[in-house]
Amino acid sequence: MLKVFKNWVQRYFSDEEAVVLAVVLALGFGIIISFGNKLAPLLTGLVLAYLLQGLVTQLRRWNVPHRLSVWIVFVLFVGALGTLFGVIAPLVWRQMFNLFNELPRMLTEWQSQLMHLPERYPAFVSEEQIARLMHTASGEFGQLGQWLLSQSLASLPMLLTILVYLILVPILVFFFLMDNQKITGWMVGHLPRERRLMTRVWTEMNQQIANYIRGKVVEILIVGAVSYVCFAVLGVNYAALLAVVVGISVLVPYIGATVATIPVAMIGLFQWGLSNEFMILMIVYGVIQALDGNVLVPILFSEAVNLHPVAIIAAVLIFGGLWGFWGVFFAIPLATLFKAVLYAWPRGDEPDIELPPQQAV
Repeated sequence: MLKVFKNWVQRYFSDEEAVVLAVVLALGFGIIISFGNKLAPLLTGLVLAYLLQGLVTQLRRWNVPHRLSVWIVFVLFVGALGTLFGVIAPLVWRQMFNLFNELPRMLTEWQSQLMHLPERYPAFVSEEQIARLMHTASGEFGQLGQWLLSQSLASLPMLLTILVYLILVPILVFFFLMDNQKITGWMVGHLPRERRLMTRVWTEMNQQIANYIRGKVVEILIVGAVSYVCFAVLGVNYAALLAVVVGISVLVPYIGATVATIPVAMIGLFQWGLSNEFMILMIVYGVIQALDGNVLVPILFSEAVNLHPVAIIAAVLIFGGLWGFWGVFFAIPLATLFKAVLYAWPRGDEPDIELPPQQAV
């Protein structure tokens, strides 16, 4: 057993750069796992800086000075942030509050509709099953009410956290954009001089992570905006709230679209029942999801990494369980990092490439 372990270590860790890369990755993951919640504002600022760096780079290509480029992009960012919290967030909050107020009436109407099912379909549904279902639903709604009450009682710390984010995150974004070369140079200065392996992995990952972040944010905005316009035109109740749910659902591949279908279908059924309007709503929603998966995603992620769906779902479950929202957001880049390291990792038993003999002149 010891010999097998020794051979494995010699095979994968005979290269000094491999050992350094393993230590750097272990330290990085350890810091994020241990202090991820405390570093959340820093991660948020870093993600937003990655998102905005493309605009700064484009302005630099137009011969705009670096400082002026950063200030222009930062002012646009602050304006977008003000629009989000001044217009969109209050609208979504009002619709969410109205929806929670409507839940008891919705539950009562659903109960009255369900009680007619045993009369219409006695061979499939019994009164006992309906009663058991309503008892379970009442318990779940009771737990939901208790959770909302606890959240409302704890709203003051949440407001303080939001206030801290609103102050710290823009400051971090500004300095990440203004001093990105200094920060990168400082970090590189603490790495070993011989870092071909790390440079190879970083070069492959840097562009992919930046493209992924920008593409994912653009996808959320486009899907959310299109969903809101379609829901508003169709006259769906809580159109803004449903649009936010559908937009955020694109963060979770395969699973998010399925989960977002449930509130859309439930609100449509409650509003119209099994009518033509409900069928039109579900067809429009299906077209949005189809266009997102077959048109928008290939355009935004033209350099998408070749990962199997099982690997993507596993990454979402693992990293989401470790780091929550950020784990879900970065699941695909982290899976890509794992793949890049796996393919770039030196193996001690790989045969040397023999060059063909030179012909005599």
